[in-house]
Amino acid sequence: MRPTYMPEILPHREKEISNLASILAPALKGETPSNVFIYGKTGTGKTAVSKFVGRELLEKGKEMGKKVHFIYINCEVVDTHYRVLQNIANHFIQEWADRIPFTGWPTDEVYSKLKQMMDKDGGVTVIILDEVDKLKGDEALYNLSRINSDLEKARVSVVGISNDLKFTEFLDPRVKSSLGEENMVFYPYNAEQLQDILKQRAELALKPDVLKKEVIPLCAALAAQEHGDARRALDLLRISAELAEREGAKKITERHVRMAQNKIEIDRVTEVIRTLPIHSKLVLASIIIGEEEHKKTGLPSMLTTGEVFDTYRELCKKARVESLTQRRIADLISELDMLGIINARTISKGRYGRTREIQTAISKDEIFKILKEEKDDVLNYIVGYKKRGQARLI
Repeated sequence: MRPTYMPEILPHREKEISNLASILAPALKGETPSNVFIYGKTGTGKTAVSKFVGRELLEKGKEMGKKVHFIYINCEVVDTHYRVLQNIANHFIQEWADRIPFTGWPTDEVYSKLKQMMDKDGGVTVIILDEVDKLKGDEALYNLSRINSDLEKARVSVVGISNDLKFTEFLDPRVKSSLGEENMVFYPYNAEQLQDILKQRAELALKPDVLKKEVIPLCAALAAQEHGDARRALDLLRISAELAEREGAKKITERHVRMAQNKIEIDRVTEVIRTLPIHSKLVLASIIIGEEEHKKTGLPSMLTTGEVFDTYRELCKKARVESLTQRRIADLISELDMLGIINARTISKGRYGRTREIQTAISKDEIFKILKEEKDDVLNYIVGYKKRGQARLI
């Protein structure tokens, strides 16, 4: 039930498998397949289909006696020009001592070594660049787009995978024209399709008769609400099963799904808050402190941008951090609203203009708990707790 597992059958992706297989099939004849860009939201099966087709391609190549290579690279991890070329080149180098190191070589030398190793081995190489929009710069894509003209005995096809439909708009025109030969869009799963996926995985992962009948439909419905994310549906089912197992329950029930949903949401919020820039964290702390002050004085919990900005400036002075402008703070408030951490609603004040009403969208105690765990000296200076759990400004 984890994203890394590759099942023998991918339900409701037959069409996409067939399309990608037909694009890459020329590799089995020793010809150069077209380059492909695959788009679609998270959890729509892009990576699974690409790996599935790659695996089938390798097996068919062995069966036919054709030399085919399949290389998968996650660009969220391998995100530089050097590292991409190094990873591909090392696929062809068997001896560990001869492998290209993580750093230290000139990039041109790595590219030359890659061409040399590919030509020595021959055949067709299909390179999957997952999360291709996370690559820093266009150099790696530019080199891979022109590598076929530099090779004599080998051929290369590149498959780029991205969640961003507008990704290619920002590419170098030379890269865009050579790499964007074929495009595929993966549409979200609906609730019925998600149920089929969950049933297939549940049969493999769980003992018979441990699922209450409402569990799979509920997991599917909750994931379908969030753009048909199969990964989200599988996480819900997996965490529900883990929670049921921990408490020694004989059946996985709707209650476990609701608990799993809450746990996933808290984990997501925790990760988002932890990775916020320092000024966004200061703005968030300012909102909570403002709400606490309103509560003490009996005022409505809603804050204005001006009130948040005033508290933010005080925090910056206390922590000896240079404050940003009110306009920039308004932008940070919008970003926090977009992330679902706060609610910022614009209201009209008639002839007095417009303002925003701001309040936290999740538990203040939870936010402060996350901020308090931070190792940042600034936040440790600002954020504290009284015994009764209220926030205080030091």
